[in-house]
Amino acid sequence: MVPADAPPVLTDAVKEKIRTFLARYPTKRAALLPALHVAQEAVGHVTWQVMLEVAELLDIPPSQVLDVATFYTHFWQHPRGRKVIVLCRSLSCELMGGPAVADAIRKTLGIQEHETTPDGQYSFVTEECLGACEHAPCMLINEKLHRCVRPEDVAAILNDPDNDKVDFPRS
Repeated sequence: MVPADAPPVLTDAVKEKIRTFLARYPTKRAALLPALHVAQEAVGHVTWQVMLEVAELLDIPPSQVLDVATFYTHFWQHPRGRKVIVLCRSLSCELMGGPAVADAIRKTLGIQEHETTPDGQYSFVTEECLGACEHAPCMLINEKLHRCVRPEDVAAILNDPDNDKVDFPRS
């Protein structure tokens, strides 16, 4: 799937950043999750070539990287949108109207779960729990939590240019 003569996609700086994690873990394989996060942040998503390069860097089989990259919903094998909508699908959110909110997101954006809008603005996923059950149904847009979302709120939330801006400083 990756040509043998393909140039590397991970820069030396990215590889060095990944190497800084190695001393924190008992084995190189244990650094796989942070390595994938760093690689995805640098490249935008985890391609086959990224998986091969991470496997080589950590001295593990590429199949182990593939297993992890495809198991966790935070890793994308295709380009993701600038803003990622994560809708909670926990029991609380489901009972409080989460499925209707999901339908409103799909209808408003014209995409299904784990897809990206053609303009690259939004991607949509669901996750088991966002830890905000008292605000069900809830969703994140990047890191901003939207509480007690109703289907009729979705269009206005998505049209707000600051819908992903958190109200506190980031470290």
